[in-house]
Amino acid sequence: MMKIPAQAVLALAALLGLGAVAYASQNHEDNDTQAILNTKLSLVQAIGAAEQHAGGRAIRAELENENGRIVYGVEVVGKTRVTDVKIDANSGQIVSARADQADAGGTHEAED
Repeated sequence: MMKIPAQAVLALAALLGLGAVAYASQNHEDNDTQAILNTKLSLVQAIGAAEQHAGGRAIRAELENENGRIVYGVEVVGKTRVTDVKIDANSGQIVSARADQADAGGTHEAED
C-alpha cells in the first residue's frame, strides 16, 4: 500500500474546496443573471421612477432580493436629503422610500 504525504492530502483537499467555492460563486452569478432577465421593469425604468418619486438624481442602483421579492434599490440625492427608494422589479410599484442621514464616514444609513 502506498503512503500519501499529508501535504499532498491537504493540497488536494484545498483544491477541491476552492473548486466548490468557485462553483458556488458561478451558481450565484447565474442566479443573479436569471433574476435580472426575469424582471419586467428595467433598471433604467426603475431609476427614472425613483428619481421622479424622490425628486433628485440616482447615484446608485442595484437589484435585491428582499424576503423573496425582487426589488430595485435606488439611492437618490435631492437638494436637502438622500432617499433610498425600493421598487418592485415586476410591478413597478414603489415598495418604500426612506430618507437617509449622512454619517461622519460619508456613507448613508436609513433613519427609522
